[in-house]
Amino acid sequence: MSIPKEVKKVKLISSLFSPEEDLIEKVIGQMEGCFGPVDWVSEKLFFNRTRYYAREMGWPLYRRFVSFSKLIHPDSIVDIKLTTNEIENEHLADKRRRINIDPGYIALERLVLATGKNYIHRIYLRKGLYADLILIFHAGTFRPLAWTYPDYADETLIGYFNMLRNRYLQLLRGGEG
Repeated sequence: MSIPKEVKKVKLISSLFSPEEDLIEKVIGQMEGCFGPVDWVSEKLFFNRTRYYAREMGWPLYRRFVSFSKLIHPDSIVDIKLTTNEIENEHLADKRRRINIDPGYIALERLVLATGKNYIHRIYLRKGLYADLILIFHAGTFRPLAWTYPDYADETLIGYFNMLRNRYLQLLRGGEG
């Protein structure tokens, strides 16, 4: 019989992309108001792995990844995703999104995103949202899976996520997990 144990807190991260670079910066500030201080922001990246969002949002799209200093309980990702959906809705123009926010978390074993879209590998959480397993940590690095989005399988992004995992591990060793 397995005995339930309290889960370790995880590191909140998010992807933000938009054709408006200044809007990304503004929304990062909004997210800090909701989730606490940001402790890392990626360089500006060109979001070019797909044109799926171009019709709705325009082109070109720019992206930043952020991580937050405050660790979270993994199950709070549902409420966080609902909050980021509200933030997206605050910035609509003609009923179209101007920014996309994809929150998730890094645990020692995995990187998970929250999504409202069901698929074979996504596990239902609550309130219409699923946990989307994007990367697993194996043999010293994050590794993509058959369904991993191509951009998340990119070596540069995996390097970012490995760095964030190392920061997270240091927080856990310091007793903050």
